[in-house]
Amino acid sequence: MMNKFILRSLFCILGMLLSATGFAQDAGASADLMRSNGKIYVVVAVCLTILLGLFLYVFSIDRKISRLEKNKD
Repeated sequence: MMNKFILRSLFCILGMLLSATGFAQDAGASADLMRSNGKIYVVVAVCLTILLGLFLYVFSIDRKISRLEKNKD
């Protein structure tokens, strides 16, 4: 059960990374401005923090559901 969850999570992350590289090819003037000011790193850090929080939340919910299913039997 846990292996399926990990495998699905890895495929999901891989899919997001591959789709992000397609959109990253066309960097506009606003991206250059944010890079020059150093604000792009703040945006990346916030996005990664939110994504990490969501993955941790889903992982904890999966563990709780697995525990309840085990106790049911």
